[in-house]
Amino acid sequence: MRIVMQPARRSDKVVNQHYLDTIANPVVFDEHADLLEPGVMDELKQLFPDGSAEMWGVVPGKGGANLPRINKMSPGQWVFFTGDKKLYFGGTIALMWHNKALAERLWDTDAAGSTWEYMYALSGTRGFDIPISEVRQLLGWNANRNIMGITVLNEDESDTLQTLLTLDPATAATSPLTAQDERAAVNAFDGDLERKAQRAQRGEQAALKRRLLPGSTGECALCGRELPATFLIGAHIKKRAMCTDDEKRDLANIAMLACTFGCDALYEHGYVAIAPGGTIQVSPLAYDLPGVATHIQERLADRTVTWWNEDREPYYQWHRTHTFKATPVH
Repeated sequence: MRIVMQPARRSDKVVNQHYLDTIANPVVFDEHADLLEPGVMDELKQLFPDGSAEMWGVVPGKGGANLPRINKMSPGQWVFFTGDKKLYFGGTIALMWHNKALAERLWDTDAAGSTWEYMYALSGTRGFDIPISEVRQLLGWNANRNIMGITVLNEDESDTLQTLLTLDPATAATSPLTAQDERAAVNAFDGDLERKAQRAQRGEQAALKRRLLPGSTGECALCGRELPATFLIGAHIKKRAMCTDDEKRDLANIAMLACTFGCDALYEHGYVAIAPGGTIQVSPLAYDLPGVATHIQERLADRTVTWWNEDREPYYQWHRTHTFKATPVH
């Protein structure tokens, strides 16, 4: 599924006010019942039982210039807000609709008299802090390219960005890359792709475990349980596909032991992260998933990770800004 890039430079006073009005402070549906069509109101209330949602919109553009791109947008796609040289916010389109009157009430009009009438509600939002230069480099864009208008990435670009940001498969792609797929893409360049990738994965995992686990048992870096080697893996702190060659060879610092009883997956999918000093950060989105919340409460809450040190901090920092499901900065 394609990813949408939404330019929204918060250093612009108008854009920032819009952000504060309808993202930082979600729109309460009942306050606009006079303008929301009954069908849209019903769908919004089904999607957001608490009665409010973060909303944004797109202007049609001069002569309807934005309509071809708007028509490529659909529920389930990820939208990323960019501006001031970074990608800073993202979420999933939950619903789209057209409502000029509501857009004028929420955001007024621009200098040309247009309003942001092609509206969408967002769910599962999270904060990021990724330089746009890193996105350009990853996607092979020109070094001077900026996102000037609403942009829908092509499928290859969307898949690549999804890999970088570890987006949830349910909302990011119909056929998401697994960790094994990703390692295969990095390690296998010719011949039998699957066989070579599996061999590379086994070899890499063996090297990591020899470095991290000299004995028959070891401690999960996250939950702290002492477990047999069978139930521990060498988990990359920073996504391996995004590491430089030097970082890939930094076996002493690039990985940590994580158990297969949930800790590895929670870290991989960004529900927990490691703060400077080693304290475990928990994503607010984890509490929307009862089983996940229970595991975190029982095993990870209030823990300090002894694996943290200054040499590993750059890798933990990368995970916090690219993978962790952080609360957006309002």
